[in-house]
Amino acid sequence: MAISFCGNDIGKNAYSVDDGVLANGCFVDALNLVPHVFLLFITFPILFIGWGSQSSKVQIHHNTWLHFPGHNLRWILTFTLLFVHVCEIAEGIVSNTQMESNHLHLFMPALMGFIAATTSVVYYHNIETANFPKLLLALFIYWILAFITKMIKLWKFAEASLGVRELRFCITAVLVVLYGLLMAVEINVIRVRKYVFFANPQRVKPPEDLQDLGVRFLQPFVNLLSKATYWWMNPLIIGAHKRPIELKKIGKLPIAMRALTNYIRLKDSYEEQRHKTEDPEKSPSIWKSMYRAFGGPILLSSTFRYMADLLGFAGPLCISGIVEHLHNSTEIDRTNKTANMTFGVYFMSSTELLQNTSVLAVLLFLALVLQRTFLQASYYVTIETGINLRGALLAMIYNKILRLSTSNMSMGEMTLGQINNLVAIETNQLMWFLFLCPNLWAMPVQIIMGVILLYYLLGHSALIGAGVILLLAPVQYLIATKLADTQKSTLDYSTDRLKKTTEILKGIKLLKLYAWENIFCDRVEETRGKELTSLKTFALYTSMSIFMNAAIPIAAVLATFVTHAYIEEVRLSPARAFASLALFHILVTPLFLLSTVVRFAVKALVSVQKLSEFLQSDEIGDDSWRNGEMSMSLEVGKKYKYHGDTKAINRKGRYRMDNYEQPMRRQLRPTETEDVAVQVNDGFFTWGSNLSTLTDINIRIPTGQLTMIVGQVGCGKSSLLLAMLGEMQTISGKVYWSKLPDYEILFDGSISGHDTGLSQEEWSKNRYSVAYAAQKSWLLNATVEENITFGSPFNKQRYKAVIDACSLQPDIDLLPFGDQTEIGERGINLSGGQRQRICVARALYQNTNIVFLDDPFSALDIHLSDHLMQEGILKFLQDDKRTVVLVTHKLQYLIHADWIIAMKDGSVLREGTLKDIQTHDVELYEHWKTLMNRQDQELEKETEMESQTTLERKTLRRAFYSREAKNHIDDEDEEEEVEEDDDDNMSTTTSRRSKIQWKMCCRYLSSGGFLMVFLMVSSKLAKHSVMVAIDYWLAAWTSSNPHNQSLADSFLNATNYTQNNDTQIAQHRSYVPVFIILCGAAIVLCLITSLTVEFLGVAAATNLHHNLLNKIIHAPIRFFDVTPLGQILNRFSADTNIIDQHIPPTLESLTRSTLLCLSAIGVIAFITPAFLIALVPLAVAFYFIQKYFRVASKDLQDLDDSTQLPLLCHFSETAEGLTTIRAFRHEARFKQRMLELTDTNNTAYLFLSAANRWLEVRTDYLGAVIVLTAAVAAIWSTSQSGLVGLGLTYALTVTNYLNWVVRNLADLEVQMAAVKKVNSFLSTESENYEGSMDVSQVPEDWPQHGEIKIHDLCVRYDTMLKPVLKHVNAHINPGQKVGICGRTGSGKSSLSLAFFNMVDVFEGKIVIDGIDICKLPLQTLRSRLSIILQDPVLFSGSIRLNLDPERTCTDDRLWEALEIAQLKNMVKALPGGLDAVVTEGGENFSVGQRQLFCLARAFVRKSSILIMDEATASIDMATENILQKVVMTAFADRTVVTIAHLVSSILEAEQVLVFSSGTLVESDSAPNLLAQENSLFSILVRTHK
Repeated sequence: MAISFCGNDIGKNAYSVDDGVLANGCFVDALNLVPHVFLLFITFPILFIGWGSQSSKVQIHHNTWLHFPGHNLRWILTFTLLFVHVCEIAEGIVSNTQMESNHLHLFMPALMGFIAATTSVVYYHNIETANFPKLLLALFIYWILAFITKMIKLWKFAEASLGVRELRFCITAVLVVLYGLLMAVEINVIRVRKYVFFANPQRVKPPEDLQDLGVRFLQPFVNLLSKATYWWMNPLIIGAHKRPIELKKIGKLPIAMRALTNYIRLKDSYEEQRHKTEDPEKSPSIWKSMYRAFGGPILLSSTFRYMADLLGFAGPLCISGIVEHLHNSTEIDRTNKTANMTFGVYFMSSTELLQNTSVLAVLLFLALVLQRTFLQASYYVTIETGINLRGALLAMIYNKILRLSTSNMSMGEMTLGQINNLVAIETNQLMWFLFLCPNLWAMPVQIIMGVILLYYLLGHSALIGAGVILLLAPVQYLIATKLADTQKSTLDYSTDRLKKTTEILKGIKLLKLYAWENIFCDRVEETRGKELTSLKTFALYTSMSIFMNAAIPIAAVLATFVTHAYIEEVRLSPARAFASLALFHILVTPLFLLSTVVRFAVKALVSVQKLSEFLQSDEIGDDSWRNGEMSMSLEVGKKYKYHGDTKAINRKGRYRMDNYEQPMRRQLRPTETEDVAVQVNDGFFTWGSNLSTLTDINIRIPTGQLTMIVGQVGCGKSSLLLAMLGEMQTISGKVYWSKLPDYEILFDGSISGHDTGLSQEEWSKNRYSVAYAAQKSWLLNATVEENITFGSPFNKQRYKAVIDACSLQPDIDLLPFGDQTEIGERGINLSGGQRQRICVARALYQNTNIVFLDDPFSALDIHLSDHLMQEGILKFLQDDKRTVVLVTHKLQYLIHADWIIAMKDGSVLREGTLKDIQTHDVELYEHWKTLMNRQDQELEKETEMESQTTLERKTLRRAFYSREAKNHIDDEDEEEEVEEDDDDNMSTTTSRRSKIQWKMCCRYLSSGGFLMVFLMVSSKLAKHSVMVAIDYWLAAWTSSNPHNQSLADSFLNATNYTQNNDTQIAQHRSYVPVFIILCGAAIVLCLITSLTVEFLGVAAATNLHHNLLNKIIHAPIRFFDVTPLGQILNRFSADTNIIDQHIPPTLESLTRSTLLCLSAIGVIAFITPAFLIALVPLAVAFYFIQKYFRVASKDLQDLDDSTQLPLLCHFSETAEGLTTIRAFRHEARFKQRMLELTDTNNTAYLFLSAANRWLEVRTDYLGAVIVLTAAVAAIWSTSQSGLVGLGLTYALTVTNYLNWVVRNLADLEVQMAAVKKVNSFLSTESENYEGSMDVSQVPEDWPQHGEIKIHDLCVRYDTMLKPVLKHVNAHINPGQKVGICGRTGSGKSSLSLAFFNMVDVFEGKIVIDGIDICKLPLQTLRSRLSIILQDPVLFSGSIRLNLDPERTCTDDRLWEALEIAQLKNMVKALPGGLDAVVTEGGENFSVGQRQLFCLARAFVRKSSILIMDEATASIDMATENILQKVVMTAFADRTVVTIAHLVSSILEAEQVLVFSSGTLVESDSAPNLLAQENSLFSILVRTHK
């Protein structure tokens, strides 16, 4: 058939123009080509030239600056235009099939229009980013021409009296409207930008976000296409494969998404409500304020959601259309052809087009793409809003925390735990609720629509199926609530287990030395047992939930089709059957999710309740006296600043939060006297109850002098300081603060002194801020230096002076990174004294007029206190003429005081100088004198002892003696990194990061046991085979209708019709039993699979934890020195939790979605083998998408996790250090920090969710392509209509599950890291517990005498390290008292460990009573010796457990031991006696008492050898005397080896061993060694005295 533009039908002259040119339809169509060709000719050169020279662009970031007015409208119109053009092409092609010869003019202009429309949008985009508006004229001309030509066509149609019934008329009319609108958009651009005929075009500047190169989150700024497909994320996600994504790479948030912006939005609507209500008691509703601040985006998201849901129903309808018209497409009667020939061409009606299967396939594809785009857009909008809301709530909570009244915190109305919960849990609950809330109103609509469509397809039986679904929905909800409860109880058990594990790990040395590991290990295992029971319940409910989700659609389908076979008269056609099958699939999801959404809604209600209670709680009194009489409230300040513009946010994107919330200062009233810094008149203060804590306070603090506040414990000294700082509630009275010279008031608002023109000196004494060191030291999780400077500018000289005054230098030298070492949760733990000195240093370093020190000496020993008093307080502070208020118990310092305030029972007893008190209140003075004498005696004692500080330094040093080793070993994959060569760094990191740990998966599965794995795999495969069988049977059943019989049969049927009808129905019903059996089998298999997966998970978790615990508890002591405690605990907390609760559901979901996709692809390939050809490119695309996504997702997930921790820490830190922050007046700085941390975390989270959307859009489009190829393949092949329906239904499910495959893969990869970490610990070497001797060979009462021989002993901690003891020879007689001494690090303690075979003895041996200890089983050896360690370790539980965990001794023996340790009376007084409670770490006893308990513990074990390792180090003089006495009497007949840090304690020893750097230098009795002048022993004695 010849091809020609106007067609060459026989007997017609297509080119005749007799009736006028425009009467020829072909000519009109040709005319329509003109504008399209014109546009292509003009734009192509400009595009190529433009792309060639990019230099014309304005230099801005990302070239994503979209600023022409009507931008989004233009994109929407263009997309609509493209869609209409596709319809026009389809209509043209289908009409063309009705003609005798090919008429190209039916579809050619439409095709050109499609190309031109695409070009127009590309061209527009390039012009816009290049900011070259003059070139838009070409488009303007194109729209006018296209509009005119289409108008002519429409006018001609109308003339020929064609109407809405003809499809082509409708399409042309729509095109006219679209071109008209686009023309209007173009005119608007000219009007606004004035770029063509106007003299001065409008100048435009890009928004601030785009000028700031730090903003990398471009979603709000890119064009619609890029917004919908997340195209702008490509570089980030593909780049992640080359090198990991770091925080720098994701940059900052755009201004509109920052926490500050959103906080102001939320705060405004919250305060607005507060002002509107008449009733001041009624709290503003958080819901309302949330709706006012964030309602818009939620509505937008819901709109998207509705559109997506409606488009979702296009799938089933298209399927039914395709299946129905597959066979009757050929028989469209050609009779009425002539009737519709106007202009010599065929016009078709709209319905006719929709009966064409190819058209339906394309429509199905477009509907899918659109639906998925809308769905992802809806998700994205809610997530962005949720993140914004979370930022705003966090800022709101933080501002409230900073204003909480102290009494609230201390009286326990608001605990730290509650605040942490608000931050970590409640805000996230609300965020999640926002993510899910469009579902609340979208799902019911979706369900109702689905049921209506089902009814339309199947009649009454559909209602039965829907009924089944609805009846089972409440069961789902019930299971969901049960799940939440079980999770709670699991959590309780796991915290309990963690507490016990932590205790074991902290006291591991003691447990090993006493051979008690297994007893305590069993305690943990017992708790773990309870936790596992709870986990099993959890697993059961989870598997039920998964089962319901899988079984409900099967049950519904079963009920529906079986009833349909028996009720309805009409046969079930394949078209209807598969459309309804697809509908059931659609219906399940909302029903399954509805229970979750409802649960989240309930949780959100609770969270909001808690939040509003918190926001209503008491605030601190308005401290107007401290910053002038009036403080300007936040809102007023904002009215001036944030009025509609963001100019207050300066260019670098740092918020000037300090001046945003700094109240304005006003001059204070001058007080009576100038030389008083603070004065309190008639003050009555309270901590919240109406009883006043401080009564009738009248005091004055003289300026520039040292005031001391003294008094007994609990008489209100600290409260007085806090009352002056305004932390207490004032019942009556006033606190006056002296006023400043004028200039200082002016600049007080700015916290840093660089902004002012004054010299540093004049600025320096920044008033209103009080340097305050609280009694309980409070440190930030930051470096030591940051803790001391605390936000002030760093000044080297001053810093050094402060450090010396607080004698911190030796401590700093011990830290691994000096003063750049992190302290706190993630860093190093310091001792109390060290922490306190850092706090005092902070107070000294600050440049403030007034310094409040609350008992700074409480945790310091005498030398340090003196040094601090002399250097720090008297010299450093007094030289600066700063006003100092010092609370103290050390009365010997009173002589230094310029002014003394003596307190008693909450009121002032005396006030004045020491002289005044001496003359006026002799009694008090005498009382003080006696106390002072007592303190002096203690002083002498203390000087003898090695001071507490040296000790603290020792513990610190001990924590780091293995630092070198630690620094080499990073937490994770160090082994892998070592193997790789450095030269090829790029690719090696890639390969390492992209490997999913299959080895780990195998490891995990094998932990679950092979039977379970086999069961899981086989039941999964069986289940999916049965599911396919059901649908295949359905296809066979529905296709078995009379249509498929041959003509001859149907002729016969006509004759004996009546009898045959019954057999036909019977034959139709004969399919039912098999169908029922298959469905039943599927439901049973669903149950089995869901149970096996979950219980496989439980089994694996049980095994992994059990092995981990045993491995770690039996590891050599060296392991604990090298591995940080936090890292070991992480394996037991975070990693175990992931293995317990997160891996099983991920694994289940992954296997299910993978098998579903595979079975779907298998079915399609079976029905239409041609599909396999198309599958290859799709598979390649899918492979690359998942490959890139998994790597990027892992990085972003890590960023999200790592940025969350500092945020939570910052909140809890602030809540702990409220008084300090407020005294220093550093609220603004802390707010600033909080906003930065929140924004960082939100950026990571936003990128993570955008990456998820990136993936889902891509996999969804792939799914749509699969559906299209499947449909096209089915239409061209000639298979049964039932099978085609089957294939398409399956193709539809693929779109849902493809992205789950990738998401679960990515999740599993992250979660398998936990298995890997646990596994890396499972490879640690255990100690050799066996020994070469059998237990039976060891005498029962060994060691009988306690004789110790040491032969040529060499000891090292590790095979890699140098020996710590070299060739030691010694002999200790039975019952001898031996002292071991030497300088720090000389190997004294290593010897004590060698007795217990805790270290590597690689040469020589220790023989005790004739047995070489290295040959003994460890359990035997360690259970027969006793040791008292330097740090007293007690475990939580009872006293009995601490003395005798093995439960082998009688009560009498325990009491006897307690009596020897002088503890009997104290224990008797406790409730429960021996079963009295010991809290964690023995905190309810003093250090001395704890040490005595350890002595009792050593005595309970009646062994003939006792080793004391620096046991008297951490106790006071009195306790030490007791200890020495007891050792001499109770252990008179036993061998006692004392390792002494204080030489004075071993002066009575019968034999002294002196060590120096690992070798034994001297060995003799103490008097003999002292006699030698130059012996090391006598030198040690002299230096220590």
